[in-house]
This record gives sequence, structure tokens and C-alpha cells, in this order.
Amino acid sequence: MTLENRYDLLRRRPRLFDGLIVGGFVFVSLLVAFASWWLALVGVAISIPLWWRRTRPLWCAGTMFVACLVQLATHNNVLPADVAPLFAIYATAAYGLTKQTRLVGLVLGLLGAVAGGVRWGLIDPGGAKTHAVNIALMTVFLTMVAVSSWVLGDLLRTRRAVLDQLQKQNRALERDQEQRTAIAAQEERSRIAREMHDVVAHSLAVVVVQADGGAYAARSGSQDTATALERAATTLETIGDAAREALTETRRLVGVLREPGSEMELAPQAGLDAIAGVAERTTAAGVPTTFEVSGEPGDVPRDAELAAYRVVQESLTNVMKHAGPQASAHVRLEHRPGEIVISVVDDGRGSDTVSDGEGNGIPGMRERVQIYGGTLEAGPRRGPGFAVQATIPVTQEVRSTTRSNA
Repeated sequence: MTLENRYDLLRRRPRLFDGLIVGGFVFVSLLVAFASWWLALVGVAISIPLWWRRTRPLWCAGTMFVACLVQLATHNNVLPADVAPLFAIYATAAYGLTKQTRLVGLVLGLLGAVAGGVRWGLIDPGGAKTHAVNIALMTVFLTMVAVSSWVLGDLLRTRRAVLDQLQKQNRALERDQEQRTAIAAQEERSRIAREMHDVVAHSLAVVVVQADGGAYAARSGSQDTATALERAATTLETIGDAAREALTETRRLVGVLREPGSEMELAPQAGLDAIAGVAERTTAAGVPTTFEVSGEPGDVPRDAELAAYRVVQESLTNVMKHAGPQASAHVRLEHRPGEIVISVVDDGRGSDTVSDGEGNGIPGMRERVQIYGGTLEAGPRRGPGFAVQATIPVTQEVRSTTRSNA
């Protein structure tokens, strides 16, 4: 076992270290038994309390102080166990739970240093002047040793307190990070839920409208076979396109949940260039829809493009659901400095509801737009129909200003 391994063992098992210290002092104290059994007994009495230096440091220091006074009162010999009180002084500063305990330990050390300096300074048989010099030198030396032991213990206590505080801060940071991760995961789940709602609701609305129209045409019997087959083929193609788009979007969203390193290729995220396709599919589903673009296109972030696309998709889904037969819609995309404006208007009977019962619909669109610092207005028109208008910032400065004013 290397020296470093031995140190780690003693550091991890402090009671073993204390036992070795006590055993060493007791062993050395017993070696002087041949000279005086009383000195051996005093040495053992000074050494034994070290076992409690961590758990009861003040009691340890006080007991050793009394034992040392007994030694000084009965003999002027310097014992090996006289080094043990330095460990007790160190322990009061390092393990004392209160400031009073630590100060009392220092005072006991200073009193012991003075008592030892006076007693051992008189050992020299010289005159009074020699005794005074010896006492002064011995007292100063013992005081410096005692204070040094106490300072080392106090430094250890301070270092341990700093480490404990750092560990608490680290644990707090870890908890904060866990909470942030949980919040981010919840926000991601909410985002995916909104995406799934928009994708599935729009595609199913197209499928339902086309299926109902096909069923009606089949029952009417007013068309010749060729015309009926052509209309049926068109209806099935529209249903197939809507289903394929929904499948592609669903795969893209599910891909977000896959493990990192997945080899699955994700479809490009829908943006402004896909709005025309939504209008065409809505027209094919039986609701004539026109699309208009105005302004000079600028650099639009992908998340802003997706938000605009979802507003159009959800608005046209609501038109198919609620506008009624013979309705038509108009989609307008306007590029302005620092923002884009999306408007969807129809000339139907208006929206019967503003939500689909699951917290989506218009509230879902408004929440999506507000995430990016935008605004959304929706309501009946003065004439027949319903209008939705969303304004979405496309620059970070505009987004920050809009969010701070919200």
C-alpha cells in the first residue's frame, strides 16, 4: 500500500486515525514507567481524552488541561504526552460547533502555555534573572505553538465550511437544472402536441370533406359514369395527398422523440413556401381558396415561418369545419419591415366555436403566435364570414420589445 493510499484510508476512517494517535501516546507514556509509574499514569491520563477530540472537543481539551496541571504540580519533567494537548487545541478550533467553544479552547491553550513556561522555565538552576529569561522564552515559544495549532484548526474549519457551501450551491444548481430540464421537456411536449393537432386536424378535415362529397356524389346519380369516376379519382387523390402530408409531418414530429444519433431523415419543417400548397388542398377539398403575397420578402426565421404556416393551416381547417357550403377563403401574406402579417378571411357563416374542446383552435393559434412575440386577432367580419390576422416579428429586436411590452 502506497503512502497516498494510507492517507486516503485514514482520511476516510477518522476514528482509526484517532485510535492510532491515542495508542501511540499511550505506548510512549508507558515506556517511562520504569522511571516513575506516576509519570506513566499521568501520560496515559493526558493521552486518553484524544479519542473524543472530534465529538467532544471542549471536554477533551478541559480534561487534558487538568491532567497537565496535575503533572506540572507534581513533577517538572517534560513528558512525550505533553505534545497531545496541541491536538486538543487544534480540535477545539476545527470541530467546535460554537464560537464560544473555539474561544475557550484557545484560552485553555494559552493558560497551559503560560503554566508550562513558568514551570519549565524554573528548571535551570541559575539565578532569578536567568529564570525570568527562561520563563519568558519558554512562555513565548509554547504560546506560539498553541496559537499555531488553534489557527490550523480554524483554517480547516473554514475550508470545510466553504466546501460545504459549495456543495450546497452545486446541489441547488443541479436541482435547478433538473427543474429547467423538466420544464423544457414539458414545453417540448406541448409544442409537439400543438404540432400534432394542427397536422392531424387539417388533414382529417380535408379527408372528411372529400369523403362526404364523394359519398354525396355517389348517391345523387345525376352524373354519367365517366364524370363520376373522374370526380371519385380526384377525391381519392386529394385524400391521399392529405394523408401523405399528415404522415410526413407525423414522422417528423415523432423523429424529435427518437434517441440521439438516429439515422432517420426528417422532412424539412413547413414554412411560408408551403402555404400555397395548403390553399390548393383546401380548394381541392371543396372550399375555393386564393393566396396572395405582398411586400418584399426578407430573412424570416424558420420558427416564425412555421408559426405563420400553422396559423394558415388551422384557419383553413376552421373554414372547412364551420364556414358551411358555398364558402370561399382568401389568404394574404404581407411582408413588412421587421414582421410578417398573415390574414385568412372567408365569406361563410362564421365560426361557431373558437376552440375544438381540447384547448386548441383559435386559443392554440394565439398561444403559438405569442410564443414568438406576435399577436393574433380573430372574430366575425362585418359582413358574412370570419377573419383571422396574425402579426409575427421576424427580428430579434422586435421580438424582445414585443415580449417586454406584453
